[in-house]
Parts: sequence; structure tokens; C-alpha cells
Amino acid sequence: MKPKLFTYQFLLLSFLFFGSLQLSAQTLEAPVPAPNQNPPVGSSAWDKACASASFNNYWVEFTWNFPLVNSDNEFILELSDATGDFSSPVELARDDQNNTNFTFFFEFALPTDTRGEGYRMRVRSTSPAITGDVSAPYPMYYRDFDAAILISPDGNGTIPPGGAIEICDGAAVTLAPHNVPGAYSYQYTWYRSGSPISGEKSHQLVVSTAGMYQVEIDYGACSTAGGGTLSNIIDVTTATSQGIAINPPAKTALCSGETEVLNANISGMGYTYTWYKDGSAITSPTVDDDSYTVDASVSGFEGDYQVQIEGSGICLERSAAVTMTNAGNFTVTRDNDANMVVLPGQTTTLSVSTDASSPTYQWYRDGNPVAGATSSSIIVDETETGVYFARVSLSGGSCTSTSVDSDTTTVVVPDSLEVVIDYASTYTACENTSIVLEVSTINALDSGGTRTDVTSSLLASMTYQWQQDGANVGGATSSSISLADISENGSYTLDGSIGSYNTTSNALSVQLLVNETLTINSTSLISCNSSEDITIDTPTDLTGETFDWFRDGVNLNTTEPSIDVTQPGTYQLVLQRNGCPLPSNEIVITPLDPDLITIDPAGVVVFPEGGSRTVTASGGESYRWFDINNVEIATTASVNFTEEGTYAVTAIIGNCEVTRTVEVEYLDTFRVPNVITVNGDGINDQWILPNSYSNKADVNVIIYNDKGEEILNQFDYNNSWPESSMSFPRQNMVFFYKIRNASEVLKQGTITIIR
Repeated sequence: MKPKLFTYQFLLLSFLFFGSLQLSAQTLEAPVPAPNQNPPVGSSAWDKACASASFNNYWVEFTWNFPLVNSDNEFILELSDATGDFSSPVELARDDQNNTNFTFFFEFALPTDTRGEGYRMRVRSTSPAITGDVSAPYPMYYRDFDAAILISPDGNGTIPPGGAIEICDGAAVTLAPHNVPGAYSYQYTWYRSGSPISGEKSHQLVVSTAGMYQVEIDYGACSTAGGGTLSNIIDVTTATSQGIAINPPAKTALCSGETEVLNANISGMGYTYTWYKDGSAITSPTVDDDSYTVDASVSGFEGDYQVQIEGSGICLERSAAVTMTNAGNFTVTRDNDANMVVLPGQTTTLSVSTDASSPTYQWYRDGNPVAGATSSSIIVDETETGVYFARVSLSGGSCTSTSVDSDTTTVVVPDSLEVVIDYASTYTACENTSIVLEVSTINALDSGGTRTDVTSSLLASMTYQWQQDGANVGGATSSSISLADISENGSYTLDGSIGSYNTTSNALSVQLLVNETLTINSTSLISCNSSEDITIDTPTDLTGETFDWFRDGVNLNTTEPSIDVTQPGTYQLVLQRNGCPLPSNEIVITPLDPDLITIDPAGVVVFPEGGSRTVTASGGESYRWFDINNVEIATTASVNFTEEGTYAVTAIIGNCEVTRTVEVEYLDTFRVPNVITVNGDGINDQWILPNSYSNKADVNVIIYNDKGEEILNQFDYNNSWPESSMSFPRQNMVFFYKIRNASEVLKQGTITIIR
């Protein structure tokens, strides 16, 4: 009894041990900083990562405690953002060589955009897919700019003489780096007289208080105190305003072509002047350049002008703005078409409109003023053809000389008219079932044949008559005609007339396809074999009709109203209707593919005796199931089996039949043993697996020792492990096993060896 009690106690302890192992299994520990691996271990582990172009090499130590991972697994070291968030992790390194080493090192380099105090790391495995614990936060910076910063007013690159700037009371100067690429992307620490300025982290600083100003890039824990990127000093002092201003100009509203000189109220004395428009410098700082000329002939001259003054003994100061405007800014719009026609005995009116105040008008023909034509419109008769425009001028205010010309209008008296018709939309003969014809252009022709497009002037005024094959079409008297029936096929022209002008258009051919659907049908879409016919026919009566059958675009040269086919291909019927081919739908006949019929689950169907398993066939149109005695047992896609045996299913695809055999077996009732006794007594000396796992060429059996080392990896396992009790130096050794096929793990657990 005692040995039996011992066995139960040991099994219980093994269960508890394995249970505790399972609870702690599949854990990826957080990576921790490690000493540089070259030179060898012994140096201190890093507590912050301060990388640069000259050094960017770091290591972390990583531990995992899976029972085992899959052979295709990769461990991936990932980095968070600067706040520790892993929404978009960055891959630092990956390793597929340590799937049997529970502790190893990752080597990595920082990405060049890394800057922050709260970066974290983690490790992720791919097979199985598990995300590990997150590390503590670490300062990490890549010092991509590592030289002394140069600062200047507005970052313009000009450091004031002696690095000194004097500003007026209430004024300010903006300091910014001018030698840092992408300066806006960094955070900075600004100093005034050696002390950091709280909250100022931008790449520029607005200064209105006296002091000695410097800046450095804020690399956090990786900053270099008193060196590194610390900039030059700008010494800002304050002084009393000089009262800089722009003397009131003679006028601020300029007419086109006028100029006005702006003058600073302080001149000479060796001071430096910079002129601004709408807040942006329009001149370089220039000594004694105390005036600026505003030119109204330059587009966009309007705006707010200022002058800034600086120099020895005075403060940096910018004037109030003077606003310059355009006094002669107005528009003129032509209200008629660009080309106008005057018919004999008739007149036409040209007109313009404007937003000018109190305008005056003068009309011109062929470049010469028209006497008395001084209103916004002019009436033109057949004797006054030419090119017209109206010149609009201001009659009052400061810009009386300002004028704007309208767009030109060409007025013609035609020697003849030409009407051009066209298809209103895309048209292809024997493809369209409807089409609209319309007037596309009306041209006025002079005696030399020169054309002037007068469509917009005459389209609504002319009278029309459409003709089909030379005969008038009843009621077709508009500028367009709609055709939608094959009886309307033919050659179309359009007669147009106005006054004494009569013209016939070009001809357009119309050949519409009958608005009919031709359909063909097939007794099957699957060709079972070359000896079985498939019939293709049509419900359309083909008696007396002209038609052709096609396979893959090749004419079959048969006059039969239906065809019997045995070859795969694409079949179509083409019927001739009123000179146009009318194609049918296409029928595609494909050869039988037996692989279309699938069984789920595939292979041998296994279930415990007394249970059941549902098997489903797919890919067919209907099904018949038979037992080994050829007795039909079902006509559905799915069958629930309760007894083992050999079964068959016949699937119908079109006129074809495909038969599949299904083997049904009972599942082995005994389990994978987790304890064996290798004492040589011939009882339980080998690890015996159920026959669903053993002696199977597609089942892989793998055994690991307690160090994760693989000691057995075998397909078609024959129940022969272990071969000798001498392989076990200690009592109660524990091994791990995994049983898998090509797609999944079937079973895994532990084996305890008692000897």
C-alpha cells in the first residue's frame, strides 16, 4: 500500500508543480539596461541613452520563461514614444537565434528623432504572439545637432556689433537660432543673465527686458552644462524712444503709374534703416536709407508700410504703419458675346458694365474712337463692322487719368452662313441604341472664306428643318433632334435660315442598334468529359434570320438555331439586325474540376465512441451520401456520423458527378501519460502514445529537458523513448513535450521520470 500511496502523493506534487509552472508560463520580462558587451561585461549598465553620430550603441538584457516557443519565433525589442505610449512602437532589434536561451542580450541604436525623458521598452514574441512587460522609463536623446548655436534678431544671420541690441521702452526684439537646421523641431532652454527662463522652450524668444540672453538645445538628462550647444550672448539694453515715424506723405491713395516717396522723420546720422510692408522686411538694413518709394505701377503695392531704425547710442525702434491704397482700382465687363453678327437691314447692340464711380465711356472701332459713342452701349448696323471695345475712365477724384479697356467684340456682316451639326454625346455605329444630333457651331463667312463663330448670336434666331436621307422629318424644326429607333437610321442634314441667308449643314450618318436583348441559355456550365454534350440555345425565333455562333471569338460556321458542345470555352450568338450585329450574352463552359468538391473536416474523421461528428461537403449543387453497403443515408450537404465506417458522398455539379470517400474512426480512449517508470521491469518503461499520435508520418513529437534543450524530435514516433534508464542521473526528473502537426499543436505537457 505504501508504494501506491507514494505514487499518488508524487503525482499530486507533479500536478501542483506543473500547475504553478503553467501559471507563470508565457512571460516576457521587461528588458533592463546592460553594460556594453564590447569591452566585456564588467562596466556599468547605462541609466540614460545619450546617442550621437559618433556613438550610438546600447544593450539590454532580456529574460523569458516559456516552457518553449515555436521554431519560427522571433523576439522583437520595441521602443515607446517619449511619453511611454506604445500606440505606434518603434522596432529597435529582432532576434530569431535565441529560441532556446531563456536569457540573452539585445543590441540596438537609438532612432535619430529620439528626444525625451519617458521612453520605455518591451519585448514581443511572434510565435506564440505575446507582448512582454514594459520597462521603467529612461531618458533617451539623439544629439543630432551638437555644436554651438548662433542667435540673431529674427534669426536673420546678422549678429549685431559687439552682440549688443538696444530697444526702446515698450518695444521688443525676437531672438532665434540661425545655424540650426529644422530649429523649430527642438526644445530649448533660454537664459537671461545666466538664469533659465521658466516655460520658454520654443526656438525663438521675444525679448522686451534688458539682460544677457543665451540659448541651448534642451537634451534633458543628456544636456552638457556650460557647453555643447550653448549659444553666443546677445546683450539687450533698453533706452528712451527716438520717436521714429514716417512723415505724412502727400497722398496715400495712388493712381495707376503714380509713385509716392515715404520719408523717416529721423534722417542721416549714420543710423541703419529697414523698411517693412505688412510686417515683412522689403529692404535689407542699410545705413542712411531713410526713404522708400511706393510705385503704384507694381501689382500688389497696396499695404501697411513701416520703417525700423537702429544705431549707436539709440534703441531699436519701428514706426507706426502708413497705409497705401489703390485709388484707381475698378473693373469693366463686356456684356455681349465676343463675336456678333449684323444681318442686312438689322442692327445689334454692344454694351459694358463697370463698378467705377462716376465713369465716362468712349467706344473704339478698329482702334479708333467712334464719334458720339460715349455711353455704356453702342448700336451697330451692317455698315459698321469691325473690332470694338469700350474705354472706361474715372470722371472725378484723384485718378481722372485712370482708364480700363473692356474685352473686344468682333462684329461681322456675313457673306454666307455655315451650320455645323454633331453628335451630342459619344456615338459609335451599331453600338448606340439612341443619339441626339444638334447644332454645334454657326460660322459667319466673309467673301474670302474666313470664319467667325457666331453660334451664341444666331442659335436661337435661326429657323431649322432636319432631313433624313434628303427628306424632311416631320416636326423636326429645332436646333437638335433625338433618335431612338432603328427606323430612324440614315443620313441626316439640317437646313438653317435667317433673313436672306439659307444654308445646309454637313451630313451625319446614324446607324442605331436595335433596343433588344438577345439571350442564350445552356443546359450546363460544366463539361464533364468530351463524350457528353451540352446544349446551348435561345428563346428568340431565328427562322429566316442571319446569325452566327462563336466559341472564343471564332465563328463555328453553323446555321443551326441551337448547338451541342463538348469543348470548354466562351460561347456567344450574334444576330444581324438592320445591318448591325446584335450580340447575345456570353456563356462560359468550363471543364470539370474535381477539386471543387471539398470535405470538412478533411482526412480521417475521428470522434469518441458513443459521440458524433458532423461532416460537410461543399462546392456542389446537390449531394447524396451512401454507407459501405451503398445505401443512401442523406441528401443534404452535412451529415452527422455516429458510427465508424467507410462512407461516400456524390456531389452534383451541372450534369457532372464527383464522388468522395470518407473514413470515420473512433478516437483512442486512453490519454498521453505524464509519468513513466524506467526501472527495467518491462512495465511502463517507455512513453507510449495513443495511436492517433504514434506511428503517424505527419505528426511531430518533440521532448525538451528542464533547461529547454531539445532531446527528441521525431516524426512517425514508435513509442521507443527512453531507450535506457541510464539517461536519467537523478530521481524524478521532469521533461516537457509538444505534439504537433504541420498546422497546429495537438498536445503539450510534462513527463516525470521515476526510476
